[in-house]
Amino acid sequence: MIDSRPPALKIVDGCALDEGYRELLRPGELLNDREGRAHRLPRFFYEVGSWQTALDVKLTPRFSLWEFVNIDLREAERIRAFPRYVPCAVALTAAYLELFREKVGTYVHIAANGGYRSPAHALTTSASTHNWATAVNIYRVGNDYLDTKEKIERYAQVAASAMPAAWARPFGHSPGFTMDHLHVDLGYVTVVPHGFSDD
Repeated sequence: MIDSRPPALKIVDGCALDEGYRELLRPGELLNDREGRAHRLPRFFYEVGSWQTALDVKLTPRFSLWEFVNIDLREAERIRAFPRYVPCAVALTAAYLELFREKVGTYVHIAANGGYRSPAHALTTSASTHNWATAVNIYRVGNDYLDTKEKIERYAQVAASAMPAAWARPFGHSPGFTMDHLHVDLGYVTVVPHGFSDD
């Protein structure tokens, strides 16, 4: 059997973590989005033992794990420490970004706090695809800072062409819109790795 998970990453069942982590990550719990639709939070996570591991592990040829777990002080203190836990779906997001990177032909920069955010993050008031590690906020593509309607809409079209299932927030100033980055996501994806059961 070939194990295709990224090297140096252990897969853990969030329900088996200690109570402190379970309270913050809420594995398998339902969380409502802004429209009141319920989505089940991820249960299976990669365990990231250190910042060096996050720097060293390449999820794809052009994207390393650190780019998806670069968080801010609005995360709970325990989530900012190591080990950290990131949903296994982050590998799908990285694979999608690799396709996007091929389309644009240049570097793609994920904003700080623009990848995975835990349900305990201070900005989490409803289900966000960031809680599933299936969303990224891209603030720059090559030398283009995504801070205008024209640029955001142009790269949103590229994002959709890279993978039809990808969704991008429209440009605007209201909740659910964006004006200074490209938010692109794959929806509320949960992953059950080989060797695990979701019952």
